[in-house]
Amino acid sequence: MDKQTTVAREQQIGALPQWDLNDLYPGPDSRPLRRDLEDAAKQAQELNRRYAGKVEKLDGAALGEVVERYEALQEQLGRLTSYAYLYYVTAMDDPEAAKFFQTVQERVTEISSDILFLALELNRIEDDDIAARLSAKKLAHYAPWVRDTRVFRPYQLSDELERLLHEKHVTGRAAWVRLFDESIAGLRFTVDGKELSSAEVLNLLSDKDGAVRKQAAIAVGTVLGQHERAFALILNTLAKDKEIEDKWRGFKRPISSRNLGNQVEDEVVEALIDAVKAACPRLSHRYYALKARWFGVDKLDDWDRNAPLPDDDDRIVPWDEATAIVLDAYREFSPRLAEIGQRFFDHAWIDTPVRAGKAPGAFAHPTVPSAHPYLLLNYQGKTHDVMTLAHELGHGVHQVLAAPQGALMADTPLTLAETASVFGEQLTFRALLAGEPDARRRRVMLANKVEDMLNTVVRQIAFCEFERQFHDERRQGELTPERIGEIWLSIQGESLGPALRFHDGYRHYWAYIPHFVHSPFYVYAYAFGDCLVNALYAVYQDGAEGFERNYLEMLRAGGTQRHKELLAPFGLDAGDPGFWSKGLGVIAGFIDQLEAEL
Repeated sequence: MDKQTTVAREQQIGALPQWDLNDLYPGPDSRPLRRDLEDAAKQAQELNRRYAGKVEKLDGAALGEVVERYEALQEQLGRLTSYAYLYYVTAMDDPEAAKFFQTVQERVTEISSDILFLALELNRIEDDDIAARLSAKKLAHYAPWVRDTRVFRPYQLSDELERLLHEKHVTGRAAWVRLFDESIAGLRFTVDGKELSSAEVLNLLSDKDGAVRKQAAIAVGTVLGQHERAFALILNTLAKDKEIEDKWRGFKRPISSRNLGNQVEDEVVEALIDAVKAACPRLSHRYYALKARWFGVDKLDDWDRNAPLPDDDDRIVPWDEATAIVLDAYREFSPRLAEIGQRFFDHAWIDTPVRAGKAPGAFAHPTVPSAHPYLLLNYQGKTHDVMTLAHELGHGVHQVLAAPQGALMADTPLTLAETASVFGEQLTFRALLAGEPDARRRRVMLANKVEDMLNTVVRQIAFCEFERQFHDERRQGELTPERIGEIWLSIQGESLGPALRFHDGYRHYWAYIPHFVHSPFYVYAYAFGDCLVNALYAVYQDGAEGFERNYLEMLRAGGTQRHKELLAPFGLDAGDPGFWSKGLGVIAGFIDQLEAEL
């Protein structure tokens, strides 16, 4: 894309907001930040001095007081780490920003080591004893946190080992994650003589011009291939690190610790994975064969997988229009959701421009309950970017609603954390579809939605399968970049189907997926959320009484309830073997519509 075209696109998109982190701290060298670090250290030392080694002897009321103080300290530490991370992710090419982030991480790790004793000693109390203490009002308030802390009780190590693992985290896993992030942020991809960041070049894979898509795909494969040894080392090292810790803790499978943290049973996750894999022929295989026919070919090249359809006008959606689209869709469902969402635009809570040194992709960071979430986007004006805005705003609204649960109980398990985000996407898509009078445009929108759902469900489960095979083989020894590429290509082929043709450079694409590094086995949560929302939306469409009220209450619950409790008011049960088939049936139904119109 030439400079003139780029400038024209930027003008069409309009002015993009950047966040202001002053609501957390005035700056990395500010006096409030230094004061909070010093104060947190003193509080942690005092808590340790007074209560370490004594938790098992405290009655319920006294234990409730300790947990309350612990929560306040976690809130303070969370504010510090949130600020350091958000400051860093928009300037990852700045050595001073990286140094600041690492310094805060190290200091907070050191401070939090002094309060590690609480969870460890809490888990040594017998079940009957802890149940009796929970009759005390103050401790009863924290019952969900106590429950979620104690699920790790069978896997807890000695106090000394737990403290060692905690303190070494910043120079172990966290350091490798930082290396990955800075490496990805520093990569440059040349397309038409212009150097692009990873966010910019990946955006070109959905460009209207097939020649541009091909150039971008080859550039991605070439650059990732040049750095694959480093990325393979990162992935191998982190997998081995996980294997060692899992062995010491007693987890039988690499995915088990993630399931436990997600508060979801192994059999529920297995049912989801099996259902998606079994559905691939009638979902992804069928859709991409259909898309190949639209393009007049037998097979799609991998760079055409996310290509706009021939009838797609590929128009640029200005930022102001994107904002209105999303908020109007939210408002039609719930004025309360829209009111909370509006705050993100009225205040500087969103960072949207693509720029050098900024992390690619998008996320919503909850920070701490006493502040507010921040959203990071890389907005480039495509319809997909509008849906990403709807997705991340859903996270943000969810985080605002859950904040009153407090620092220990506001966070939602990953399996439910995607509910509000995917529901926000669904609201936005349905509103756009209902408001489009042109049948041709409606078909394009429906196809785009199917592609988003396939990326969310089929592709994410394929990522999970890649992780499972990689981690299983890693237990036998380090995997070469070539072997990692073989696993990647094999699973991509199985999941996406025979209508896709992969060029040689595609074997390196595993290297840029951040979830493999940041949060192993996170990815199935996207599929969980999408299928769950499909079922949830069907209940909404059926006009269930009190749906909006129940939905908002579900979001307000944060991490205080499990999926069975949260879904019960809607008559849904993720443990039902047929649950996932219902969600996948929605995608199949959309493909049926597209086939009928071809």
